[in-house]
Amino acid sequence: MVRKTKEEAEVTRRHIIDAARQVFRDCGVRSSTLEKVAAAAGVTRGAVYWHFRNKTELFFAMREEATLPFVDRVVFDLNAADPLAGIEVALREIFVILEDHADVREIFEILSFKCEYVDEFKPMMGCSDGQMEFLQKLTEAYRQAGELGALRPGLSASDLAHDTFLFIGGLIKHWLAASPNQRFRSDALSLIHNHIMLRRI
Repeated sequence: MVRKTKEEAEVTRRHIIDAARQVFRDCGVRSSTLEKVAAAAGVTRGAVYWHFRNKTELFFAMREEATLPFVDRVVFDLNAADPLAGIEVALREIFVILEDHADVREIFEILSFKCEYVDEFKPMMGCSDGQMEFLQKLTEAYRQAGELGALRPGLSASDLAHDTFLFIGGLIKHWLAASPNQRFRSDALSLIHNHIMLRRI
């Protein structure tokens, strides 16, 4: 019986997060309230507070949901014979996930366009732990490419990793904002390919 109660509580929690995503998307984060989330979820305000102390905690839980598909799918094969090709595959997978998962795409749209990073949300202006781990893996992949002689002379692994990190962050934002026939959306994969080719010897 206890197990069933815990399972039901988890279902309710995830349902509230889904409702919050819809409310944040439609109203913007600043104008959203837990009352609106409760109404969208079809639960009481008390049920929302049982799972989340405030809107900030709910927002962070929603953001965490967006990272889950990337953990297993955006990976760098550090034993690959061609580390640059491995980087390209990992970067391309980001956009495959955004294309295939509407919920993840909506969360990224909220993070990019629907939230003012002030007050309690100001700490989110910095890089998350997941982003820093991604940057570290990029650096290691570029380092291995350099050791294999695949990089153009004079390029450091750290500089290249930071450049790619900024490139992919900007491309994601423009991809989200673009219509399907605009270049940032339609040519994202070729832009990634060109980005990597510019590094090859």
